[in-house]
Amino acid sequence: MVERQNIISRSVSFYKPSDNNTMKNNYWLFLLILLMSSYAFAQTPAHTTSDSLMPPVALTAQQDHARILKLLGIDSLRPGPSGNPKAPNAANSDESKANPYPELPDPLVLNDGQKVTTPEMWWKLRRPEIKEYFDREIYGRVPSDVPKVKWEILNVAKDTVDNIPAVTKKLSGHVDNSSYPLISVDIGLTLTTPADVKGPVPVIMEFGFTFPANFKMTDQMKRFIDSLNTWHQLVLSKGWGYAILIPTSFQADKGDGLTTGIIGLVNKGQPRKLDDWGTLRAWAWGASRALDYFETDSSVDSKKVAIEGLSRYGKATLVTMAYDPRFAIAFVGSSGEGGAKLLRRHFGEEVENVASSAEYHWMAENFLKYAGPLTPKDLPVDAHELIAMCAPRPVFISCGSPLVEGNWVDDKGQFMAAVAAGPVYTLLGKKDLGITEMPPMGTPVIDGDIAFRQHFGGHTTGPNWPTFIEFAQRYFDAPIDKKK
Repeated sequence: MVERQNIISRSVSFYKPSDNNTMKNNYWLFLLILLMSSYAFAQTPAHTTSDSLMPPVALTAQQDHARILKLLGIDSLRPGPSGNPKAPNAANSDESKANPYPELPDPLVLNDGQKVTTPEMWWKLRRPEIKEYFDREIYGRVPSDVPKVKWEILNVAKDTVDNIPAVTKKLSGHVDNSSYPLISVDIGLTLTTPADVKGPVPVIMEFGFTFPANFKMTDQMKRFIDSLNTWHQLVLSKGWGYAILIPTSFQADKGDGLTTGIIGLVNKGQPRKLDDWGTLRAWAWGASRALDYFETDSSVDSKKVAIEGLSRYGKATLVTMAYDPRFAIAFVGSSGEGGAKLLRRHFGEEVENVASSAEYHWMAENFLKYAGPLTPKDLPVDAHELIAMCAPRPVFISCGSPLVEGNWVDDKGQFMAAVAAGPVYTLLGKKDLGITEMPPMGTPVIDGDIAFRQHFGGHTTGPNWPTFIEFAQRYFDAPIDKKK
């Protein structure tokens, strides 16, 4: 402010009026304009600089977890079961004990008890109620002031994938951090499309895993990873493209990363509020920003983009599909608790595990209270309603054999959620799963708009890729319904 006053003083002394009346009038006019300009300048916020900002709060996951319990007025949480079947507190695998809370929230009954009987009631009344519960209690709210993303193509390379000519673009989504320059966020993304196909093509985008830069990969590990990526060739052979989104490039998968990444940037390095978004919704936000880019790329049919992920990224896949209606189809792999598995189930991983300091960052802070003093029975929504939020778009639920993958992801709990989501699909004129009894392992259930298959392998989507592509082809080969 002192500097602005000095500028005015120097300007006034430089422009001395003469005895001429015209010059005197000009002098006072000049002075008035100068004062008005100074006032306008004073009302303009100064550009944020790093020197004037507080650095991000540094909290371990345990410290942040304890902070949340204090905010919720909770002394402690119930411990979750162990994934080790030989441990004293091993997770339950006895189906006779798996459903202590058999009554699920009805996705077609309003909070006031009124039955939902028309699609209009679903869209205008019931779905907003369900979404609000997921926002506040489960996954958290995405803030309204999330900065814009500017996409940059870093590299374009001609490639071959199992002798199929392709073009791969490496991209970076730069998030505007002018509001808090102490945190930089960039979204990592690659897009591969068949080189010999003219016109826009459908694309399947995967939440991809990455390894640290100094990670030493053996030849055996490389062959194993390559075997998991055989779906790339399957997709390209159909004339489709694929994309790999790196979720940890913009939000770390750990509790001590919540004051950095996109969540930390929006919060200016401060801890979350009780209903702030967790990592799953942050990853889903990044997937939506990738879809924003696809809408500008002439090689992509942005109306036919699928989203796929495994395990924690299977959870993120279902959350993405539920919240962004632009995605055409979802391939949800072994998502377990917090994904397609019913939260009320006492089988495998449970609410208490996800609420622990090891996994709580995936969810809204409010979620922790359902691990003490509340119980899963008190949850206002469950996984079947997250699947229902995807309706009428197709969803494929995938899991492996409990003999190989184990019981942690609860394959039957995922199947039950798919069945319970069916009435919403039926209301909207689509086909439900078509069965209510768990099918034999390896049986594809893909005649409806909700699909399910339990393969014979382990914690992977690999064996289910051919079945999913068959399922997806029904939609990708169909003309776009412009009414949707």
